Amino acid sequence: MTQRSDNSRRRSPDRASGRGPAVYTAFGLAAEAEPLSPGLHVVATPIGNLKDVTFRALSTLAAADAVLAEDTRVTRTLLAHYGITTPLVAYHEHSGEGVRERMIARIKDGEALALVSDAGTPLVSDPGFKLVQAAIEAGLAVTPIPGPSAAITALVAAGLPTDRFFFEGFLPQKSGARRNRLGLLAAIPGTLVLFEAPHRLPEMLADAADVLGGTRPAAVARELTKLFETVRRGDLAGLAADYASSGPPKGEVVVVIGTAPEDAPGPEHDADLDARIAAALARHSIKDAASLVADETGLKRREVYARALVLARRADDAGDA
Repeated sequence: MTQRSDNSRRRSPDRASGRGPAVYTAFGLAAEAEPLSPGLHVVATPIGNLKDVTFRALSTLAAADAVLAEDTRVTRTLLAHYGITTPLVAYHEHSGEGVRERMIARIKDGEALALVSDAGTPLVSDPGFKLVQAAIEAGLAVTPIPGPSAAITALVAAGLPTDRFFFEGFLPQKSGARRNRLGLLAAIPGTLVLFEAPHRLPEMLADAADVLGGTRPAAVARELTKLFETVRRGDLAGLAADYASSGPPKGEVVVVIGTAPEDAPGPEHDADLDARIAAALARHSIKDAASLVADETGLKRREVYARALVLARRADDAGDA
């Protein structure tokens, strides 16, 4: 008996869609994509720089019967850049069970579908896991096509330990819930990787400095792989003070937080310190109050400033209640 090769089970792109040979263009040269086996192909795409896409990803996107995209406008830019004409289908957090059922039915009919997010690796802070779960439950093949990830890119650029890390994604938007979650994360013996919306970054860093301790080393990575990529490193208290002064940054943000130094004291919640700061805030700006209390106590100015930010916000919230 002649054993069938793996390639013999793959569908020809010609027969799969009637679009003709599946091709993509790279470095000004056209390449024909390899046929794909039926199934769901989870494809990582660039997080900013279009040159970061892999040849395997391009071949998969070109050969698929359809590309399931979080935002078809974003993905269309990538496909057009590489001369790929595969049809796009919207699949995002608002896609219901009916959409997933239709996609599963297409795969059962022998199609190869490529799943992408707006940027990076699908399923990382992305709704694609429901479709992957559905495909697995239906006994269908799920093939990962690895590539860029904002979380991993920020981790390796932060200069913090990478032997153990925990990806948290987005923290809660409200300060109380965010602080509660940070309190749970404090016990994790590894580097923390978080996503954050730019407009919430100053408040999040102030909460993190207060809950986790201002001496924890940290980094804020912004616009990774893009033209204005920046990585600002320091400790939580210093970064909280910097962004409180400069205001929210622009662009995509990843925050990386290391473990507390072994000789570092815990976060300062001393009632006397809080009373000193509160009294100073009644007469001075946050910056001036922090400077006065730091001079009085001998504590680091940035740590007192981070605490003053928290107390000032609490006072504002109480006044609005």
